Amino acid sequence: MKGAHALAFIFVTALLDSIGFGIIMPVLPQLIMTITGEDISSAARYGGWLMFAYAGMQFVLAPVIGNVSDRFGRRPVLLLSLAVLTVDYLIMWWAPTFAWLLIGRLVAGAAASTFSTCNAYIADISEPEKRAQNFGLIGAAFGMGFVFGPVIGGFLGEYGPRMPFLAAAALSLTNFLYGAFVLPESLAKEQRRRFDWRRANPTGTLAALRRYPVVFGLIGAYVLFMLGHQSLPAVWSFFAIERLDWSPREIGYSLGAVGVSMVFVQAVLLRFAVPRLGPRRAAMLGFSCSLLSFLGYAFATQGWMIYAFLLVGALQGFISPSMQGIMSGQVSASEQGELQGGLASMSSLTAIISPPFMTQVFALFTGPSAPIYFAGAPWLAAAVLTLLSLALFMRATTTLATPAPSRSG
Repeated sequence: MKGAHALAFIFVTALLDSIGFGIIMPVLPQLIMTITGEDISSAARYGGWLMFAYAGMQFVLAPVIGNVSDRFGRRPVLLLSLAVLTVDYLIMWWAPTFAWLLIGRLVAGAAASTFSTCNAYIADISEPEKRAQNFGLIGAAFGMGFVFGPVIGGFLGEYGPRMPFLAAAALSLTNFLYGAFVLPESLAKEQRRRFDWRRANPTGTLAALRRYPVVFGLIGAYVLFMLGHQSLPAVWSFFAIERLDWSPREIGYSLGAVGVSMVFVQAVLLRFAVPRLGPRRAAMLGFSCSLLSFLGYAFATQGWMIYAFLLVGALQGFISPSMQGIMSGQVSASEQGELQGGLASMSSLTAIISPPFMTQVFALFTGPSAPIYFAGAPWLAAAVLTLLSLALFMRATTTLATPAPSRSG
């Protein structure tokens, strides 16, 4: 099954997985405080280290998984990932100590190939001129997960901080069963390539992609962008509790609003913006709005301000699909899994560095010994990183021919 049917299958697969991820976000601070007995500032530090563990495993294994999918196909890799994620959520539901939470995040990091494999799947079945728009479907699925997941998690969190993890395990199991019965393979056997351990690591992947100058430059811009972007999942819940005194339900509503805006931008606006603006200018618009939103979060003092800048920041949804569309158009069909695995590895590298850094910044400027109280300090740091990413993106893409804007839908 190709075309629209295959896109629908992969969209639902990504949607269910993102619901499972989003459902735990509103209750994670409360669960950490319950297990450790620490206050919100210290809990933020623990939360940063959980994200560090998750990203560390993904950084090491994402290139391996990407290369494995180029050799054996996307379907078996995707199914194995979903099965392991089911086990991970059960571990975190049961976890009696912080050490077990850490083990759960390590297990999840080992299985975190779902979105990169979905992106490789889309690259397999999409025409080059449609790739940026179709990559946006994965972002839209992630956004819809943020509509339903955090809202569900916020409601379930009223019955205890562990309940959402059990629901996430059930969703991941459903996702696995769905994929096992209806998801077809997208990579033809004649397009597969031999697995090579020299390329199945972050260094080897970057070395293999270095022969594509545009791709290599955009990877650098992507890393800077993600360093700033990772502040959102790392700090959002802690910031909402500290600055705005929001409950888990209110945090869930705000994350649901993030999801609604992401869906609208990546499922609707992106499909009009890219044909008319081109991927380069669409990404530049996204960078500008992302920068403005981070500055707005940093100095917001009321909840309505967060929602206002959230709407502006939603246009950052143009950035990743546009960059992926440009990059995937530069490499061959047999290297799409390697490219997406490399991007996942770089994303996880940013998640190794950014969440501990951002949560430490948050704790430094909100704790009892803070030199200056400024809960928005992580957002200010994210704004600087976004500006640097925009500059590198513009430099890396200056050699690309800029096509005349299309007026077709």
